[in-house]
Amino acid sequence: MYRYDQYDQAIVDARVAEFKDQVGRRLRNEITEDQFKPLRLMNGLYLQLHAYMLRVAIPYGTLSGTQMRMLAHIARTYDRDYGHFTTRQNIQYNWIKLEQFSDLLDDLSKVEMHAFQTSGNCIRNISSDQFAGAAADEIADPRPYAELLRQWSTLHPEFSFLPRKFKIAVIASDSDRAAIQLHDIGLQLYRNAAGMLGFRVYVGGGMGRTPIIGKVVREFIPVGQFLSYSEAILRVYNRHGRRDNIYKARIKILVTELGIEEFTRQVEAEWATLEPLGLDAPQAEYDRIIAQFADPAYEIGAPDTIDLSDPDFKLWVDQNVHAHKQPGYAIATISLKPKSGIPGDASSAQMDVIADLADKYAHDEIRVTHSQNLVLAHVKKADLYAMWQALAAADLATPNLDLVTDIIACPGMDYCTLANARSIPIAQKIAAKFENSISEQRDIGELKIKVSGCINGCGHHHAGHIGILGVDKKGEEAYQLLLGGSGAEDASLAKILGPGFDENGIIDAVDKLIAFYRSARSAPTERFLDTYRRLGAAPFKEAVYA
Repeated sequence: MYRYDQYDQAIVDARVAEFKDQVGRRLRNEITEDQFKPLRLMNGLYLQLHAYMLRVAIPYGTLSGTQMRMLAHIARTYDRDYGHFTTRQNIQYNWIKLEQFSDLLDDLSKVEMHAFQTSGNCIRNISSDQFAGAAADEIADPRPYAELLRQWSTLHPEFSFLPRKFKIAVIASDSDRAAIQLHDIGLQLYRNAAGMLGFRVYVGGGMGRTPIIGKVVREFIPVGQFLSYSEAILRVYNRHGRRDNIYKARIKILVTELGIEEFTRQVEAEWATLEPLGLDAPQAEYDRIIAQFADPAYEIGAPDTIDLSDPDFKLWVDQNVHAHKQPGYAIATISLKPKSGIPGDASSAQMDVIADLADKYAHDEIRVTHSQNLVLAHVKKADLYAMWQALAAADLATPNLDLVTDIIACPGMDYCTLANARSIPIAQKIAAKFENSISEQRDIGELKIKVSGCINGCGHHHAGHIGILGVDKKGEEAYQLLLGGSGAEDASLAKILGPGFDENGIIDAVDKLIAFYRSARSAPTERFLDTYRRLGAAPFKEAVYA
């Protein structure tokens, strides 16, 4: 994985020193909260319902055991002994005290971590495939290009005050595990007919108040030119994006209003002026960064079979383990959705366990996933059983990846000032109906439920096979039900099924949906999403509202 050089560390140290001074001025009442707000937002610090919330950047979701131990230390020292992993592959802490924040920043900087550009109208944390560099189905590791984007975008003077926040994702396989079509820019690495490596470029995707699936702005841009092309996109957006209306400020609105043809024309014209200026990284820099993502020292000839005689272990392998490009190795997903758990939460003790397991079994590397889980990407098949036993002892071995209890949920009204309704209890109550029977969950099959506490859509409800949106209905919490969304390569937007429900009603409605699906699917292997697409909304609506 990438390690800071002296320039990276100098940038972080300088920014930390600057923000520590700003925090001190706020604590001494030399600046007001209104004056402090834009400064703290540029450094990942939100003021939420009960306390400050800090969002720490985990670029493209990759971190080391040392960094995970520091995150555990921060949870113990500065929070309430847990952290919340997010759909942007970051981690959030919900109980930060401002007077301790300077020490927290210092601790982060010691392990090459920080919190800036995790909020504000700038280019946010670059996200990627959690299986990058390990997946059997990828063209190449996309993370070196995500790292180039990180370096290019960090404190970029031209793009520090964009019309609105800006999100970029990078993948390198036909399977989209990062929802690139629902990003402001989505980049898919592939080889063209001539064998050249480059990117298919999507623009204008996003969720929230106006969900839109991104469109292809360029079918192919060589890897050596993708930075200048990204800059051209950002320049067109920065020039024309709305600043007078926060609800129309995202690039998706600009692309929709201009049309993809006109937007493409403007980007190509902008790029024609930029490309000759040498803004792209020289080949030596590509080589330097790519070298830092070299494959770990795999054991050649490692046994390529797994002893599945333990039925509980077999269940976990079947559900949570994926194929690795290297014979004898596997990719293991650690579920952060245990029984009665809060989706995405991990205690400091669990973080320490995961760090130790990464050291022992996974070449000291951990990934955060788009669906609020964790991954150990390079595990010998011969070590899986011992690792699973350690995970089980820490309540981290739930075999529910992509099943009905593997629910994405935002913090909702338990923490967030923007939320209209709670998300966490809804996720817990739905999961409680199924979590005592893994066999029932597996019979239901792949079913992605996503819960948001407000229209901003941090729980990605528009990309859920079943999406749930919390709304305010005359001062009471209510929930809309949406069906048919997907953030994968078959991207689609979920649509509202009918009138909303109270808390008990939405739980009952989901139960009815699942029961109807199980009776209506054409085969046991037909996914909920495929049954919905085949039959349409009408019979599902009848099942819920009749």
